[in-house]
Amino acid sequence: MTTMRDKLNQAAPLGLRDRVKDGLVHYGERTSDDRRPPDFLIIGTKRGGTTSLWNYLVRHPLVPRLYPAWNTKTSHYFEENWHRGERWYRSHFPTERRRAALARRHGAQPRAGEAAPLYMFHPLAAGRVHDLIPQARIIVLLRDPVERAYSHWKERRTEGTEPLGFTEALAAEPERTAGERDRLIAEPEYHSNAYDWYSYRARGRYLEHLEPWLDLFDREQLHILPSETLYGDPAGSYAGVLDFIGLPAHDLGRYEVFNDRRSAPMDPAVREELTEYYRPHNAALRERLGMSFADWSS
Repeated sequence: MTTMRDKLNQAAPLGLRDRVKDGLVHYGERTSDDRRPPDFLIIGTKRGGTTSLWNYLVRHPLVPRLYPAWNTKTSHYFEENWHRGERWYRSHFPTERRRAALARRHGAQPRAGEAAPLYMFHPLAAGRVHDLIPQARIIVLLRDPVERAYSHWKERRTEGTEPLGFTEALAAEPERTAGERDRLIAEPEYHSNAYDWYSYRARGRYLEHLEPWLDLFDREQLHILPSETLYGDPAGSYAGVLDFIGLPAHDLGRYEVFNDRRSAPMDPAVREELTEYYRPHNAALRERLGMSFADWSS
């Protein structure tokens, strides 16, 4: 359904849209005491289906979109926008009055959330989330890290931020990202594009990035879903996520794939090298989580 806000976003001149959005931001901050933090977070992985799952969730009548971000899936609060503060973050979520109205209309409690693929990878995000919303339900999508790395590179290449070929980009990653993780820890308000954009190989070492979340949250608060399961059975995966976050079943009918990027196949030699590289990391992940990830290459 197209809302008045959507129509304004599509039709209004850019300057007017910006002024209206700024006004909504200020209103959201002024009413932030009446807005609780989100009930759930999708924390990753990048190129693992987070955009698709988010779009499925916001088609549920009890999942409000982010406000005032309109048509985005994340505030980036726990990484890029940490300096804006909690009032700014709360401004993105529904008021108690809005929650109550949704509950009356649909006979169940709504669930608000966001999807931010950098949250799992950011060294401070788990602690920040736990301090603010220790009861949050955390959804984790994990894709075969070989395929994830290649898809990540394709996204950067398509968006014009990656001048290198895939093999060259993998080789350049250590130099490009050197010291960035330590700096993020040392300077809490620092944001690193390089750490986000060029971490093709590092992002697939899932266990080291999941450990802070596993340490801080009860295992029952984490719903870990292989991306391949989401791709192969979107309806069943969606139903499982709804149950996990406490929402009634809802049949979407059609489960479109969002943000897909097609290209030439990966070079076989690079695929083989990455497969062997991730083999011990994937084995440790399987043992730690008690999951098989049978569709992965190693």
